[in-house]
Amino acid sequence: MASSSRPAPASSTVLALFGPTASGKTAVAGLLRERLAAVVVSADSAALYAGLPILTAAPPYPARLVGSVPLGEEVSVGSYQQLAHAAIDEIVEQGRLPVVVGGTGLYLRAALARLDLPPAVTGERRAFWESEYVRLGPDGAHSLLVARDAVAAARVHANDRKRVVRALELAEAGSSLAPSGDRLWSAETRLPTTVVALDVPLDVLDRRIEARTREMVERGAVAEAREAWAAKRSQTASQVLGLEEFATLPEEDAVERVTSATKRLARYQRKWLRRMPGAVTLDGDRPAGVIADEIVALERPGERLPRH
Repeated sequence: MASSSRPAPASSTVLALFGPTASGKTAVAGLLRERLAAVVVSADSAALYAGLPILTAAPPYPARLVGSVPLGEEVSVGSYQQLAHAAIDEIVEQGRLPVVVGGTGLYLRAALARLDLPPAVTGERRAFWESEYVRLGPDGAHSLLVARDAVAAARVHANDRKRVVRALELAEAGSSLAPSGDRLWSAETRLPTTVVALDVPLDVLDRRIEARTREMVERGAVAEAREAWAAKRSQTASQVLGLEEFATLPEEDAVERVTSATKRLARYQRKWLRRMPGAVTLDGDRPAGVIADEIVALERPGERLPRH
């Protein structure tokens, strides 16, 4: 059954699908792509990188902002936001429906809204805070962030190395990862948007994550990771979950570490689900076809979702 804190908008130009990793977003989005003649737009920073389709669980169908950035390029929320807005606007101009799909709330919000993003910092300071994160460890670095910017620290998990480092750099520069107007948690969007969130129990997510990690190995994750690890990589590419583990550790150790890290990530992502305003929440522990039918039916009485 669907639940929502607000009624569906009178007219939707964009459909957004949010859910933690292994919640089934890719399968549901693929069906929506077929049933609504829609175009899927990824809201996943890792999926942007070329050459990592297995590690990033790239969809088996065409999607925008998937595999489109070389491993050597840095990716920031700001650069992603520019790419996402351009892709969405192009799809809308074609008279089609963009289905924005993501499991990281920050990137989903960046795609849907105009976030006032904090400034960039120098590579020297980035390198310093990267080394501090390693020296202090995840908990120590997060504790330092709590002391310097408690509001930002409340939004960042200690294991999210990229964002902890970013928050520390910004705190040093007199800025903050936490937006002053809290637009991150507002329902404001650039275009009329319906946001659908898939809620899956943690025990189900855990089983799916364990199975998916094993499947990644069977599909060739180790070879893919080793090839990418040997290539020129940006710092952000190097932080793709599973890349270093599968490239440098014995297979079983890598599977265990990636599984544990993915479970932690799923728990972090579920916090976004609870805080995301205006989302229509659906039970994600059902067949993808049933969920897709329900999403289409949400607005079908008024034909509000663009249909090609």
